[in-house]
Amino acid sequence: MLGRVFKAYDIRGVYPDPLTDQMAWQIGYGCAKFLLADAEAAGETTPMMKNVIVGRDMRQSSPTLAAELIAGLTNGGADVIDIGLVDTPMMYFAINHLDCAGGVVVTASHNPPQYNGFKVSKRQAKPVGEASGLAEVRKQAAMVDRTLIGAKTDGRVEQRDFWSAYKAHVLKHCDLGGKSLKIVVDASNGMAGTMVPKVFGTKGEEVEGLTIVPLNFDNTKGEFVHEPNPLVASNLEQLQEAVKKEKADLGVCYDGDADRCVIVDETGEIVGCDHLTAALVPYFLGDRPGSSVVYDLRSTKAVPEEIERAGGKPIRSRVGHVFMKQEMAAHRCAFGGELSGHFYFRSNFNADSGAIAMATVLSAVAASGKPVSAMIEPVKRYVQSGEINFEIEDKDQALAEIREHYIGRGTIDDLDGVTVDCFESEGWWANIRKSNTEPLLRLNAEARDAELLGTVVEEISPLLGERVAH
Repeated sequence: MLGRVFKAYDIRGVYPDPLTDQMAWQIGYGCAKFLLADAEAAGETTPMMKNVIVGRDMRQSSPTLAAELIAGLTNGGADVIDIGLVDTPMMYFAINHLDCAGGVVVTASHNPPQYNGFKVSKRQAKPVGEASGLAEVRKQAAMVDRTLIGAKTDGRVEQRDFWSAYKAHVLKHCDLGGKSLKIVVDASNGMAGTMVPKVFGTKGEEVEGLTIVPLNFDNTKGEFVHEPNPLVASNLEQLQEAVKKEKADLGVCYDGDADRCVIVDETGEIVGCDHLTAALVPYFLGDRPGSSVVYDLRSTKAVPEEIERAGGKPIRSRVGHVFMKQEMAAHRCAFGGELSGHFYFRSNFNADSGAIAMATVLSAVAASGKPVSAMIEPVKRYVQSGEINFEIEDKDQALAEIREHYIGRGTIDDLDGVTVDCFESEGWWANIRKSNTEPLLRLNAEARDAELLGTVVEEISPLLGERVAH
């Protein structure tokens, strides 16, 4: 049964079937055994290295699952610091603020309300995925028998409030320089509805010059006016209309646990997360030339071009926060951006943060003195396909055929799926990746103009199987 809820990067499922209260206890026990052993293996002997942070989101099932998780953690020998109702990046902050063994947040992020799950981090808020610890957590969870453990508790539990320290940390990244900005924030009835008022103020009063118009801040029912996934264009329609109606400078939409966000410009136009990454490069590298910036390999070519133009070093990464954070640490990157709406910051322990992403965007817009659309327009110089899915059983065979088909035309690499780069010679590139969970291949392509892009997609598509309608 446990195998049904363990995924590549986290643990999640519909509650209470297949995700049960008993599983939450088992997962807590498994996390305790893994996180404490990991800290010990690293030679960490600080007083807090027996502590595990636990937070939760606003879903109706989260209090029960958090209580069972905490019971399992303490039965497994961990001391628990319960930080209550928080956005996921708050957990990353608390782990580093206290120098703990790790943390677990109860959340299903952007999934519908009937889902729930767990995101696990180890020391320094390093992510725990299948290859970096979740397999061990699952093993420990599967082996434990609660009836044999009984009521025996080896760890203690305490509640702590970190909002004041977290607010100070986030607002270090927000400086409007005497300018005034009006923004609309759509909390998607998720954890941004708690985070934004506590950090920025409900109407932006905690930041001089900032005015916030709130949308969908009520998260007390654990229900959503729209799906809490800002990558789906239809979920941004309410925000787009509000930005135009309020004549705001920009809009921000968060996902359920507020670790991701997407912005719209002053005209209501959705800003691609890779375009936002490219536009933020001058802000980060203006006084730090030579720094590295990491981006996921699906991003527009404008991202590495802007990094090099600003005197930085582009670091191309596999897709996924596990890999992005690894590259952030390995190359001491100033920041990083992922197409999924995750933005990473060296000043935030190399971790992603929706709150700091918003603070940074506000600071960059104020510093530029330009409307958001004028900041973004220069980096929208190529035409993108967006992600196109193809259904196919033998994904590996299809990728092999792609490699063979394009030998001798540009460069081919296997960093994440297969990337064919004919940009210098023909003006296009494409990446084809496998889905982790479905018989799908995912195509992202980009070209110098729309006609060429259409030709490229038409040429590649027959090699990938049956195109899936949106």
